Amino acid sequence: MVPARTRLRRIILFSVFLATACEKPNRPATRPSAENHRPSGSVGTEAHPAAHPAAVDQWLGQWNGPEGTYLRIAKKAGRYSVRIQSLDGVATYAATQVGDHIEFQRDGKTESIRAGSGEQTGMKWLLEKKHCLVIKVGEGFCRD
Repeated sequence: MVPARTRLRRIILFSVFLATACEKPNRPATRPSAENHRPSGSVGTEAHPAAHPAAVDQWLGQWNGPEGTYLRIAKKAGRYSVRIQSLDGVATYAATQVGDHIEFQRDGKTESIRAGSGEQTGMKWLLEKKHCLVIKVGEGFCRD
């Protein structure tokens, strides 16, 4: 049996997901998806913008989300490791830098971590934040 607190967290996350999924398609241009975000000052091709490894290395360490969730990025011997504490538990993934973002495999799908704002996370708890990392709308983590 799932503890009541875990059930409540899942209900809240599902509600946020539904609210996000039901948004009107005419969102203002100031809220681009995490997939289309490019940090200011980055240069490169549309497929894989060029990024100096040091830019992504600035993401090393812990980024916090709501309700005790976090994203922790580590690097050892040139390889990245992504640890995500979600409401369902902790998971760790091997990751690589691709252009201006970090990619990892989760549940058979390639996920990307990109720089963004609190608004781009799509999460009301992070809306006012400026320095964030976004995996997808509804899954973001910030430092400020």
